[in-house]
Amino acid sequence: MKKLLAAAILLMLTATAWASSQTVTLAVPGMDCPVCPITVKKALNKVSGVSKVDVNFDQRQAVVTYDDAKTNTGALTLATKNAGYPSSVMAGTHK
Repeated sequence: MKKLLAAAILLMLTATAWASSQTVTLAVPGMDCPVCPITVKKALNKVSGVSKVDVNFDQRQAVVTYDDAKTNTGALTLATKNAGYPSSVMAGTHK
């Protein structure tokens, strides 16, 4: 039992070490009113692993910081699509 517990703790610590904070900019061209960014931000914040979202209506973009061990860009773009605002990863913005 002790070995199993030790192995579980080690696995959790190792998984945390592999996690990395990533930042990506999404193009969200369908935002056509000043209230749209609120919906986009709420949708992205509901994705597990997202730690920060900044939405810019004028540039039709969302900058998202997330834990790549918990989510990915596919989940982020799906979240905006499901909220009615399809998005795509802007080239060269994934850090």
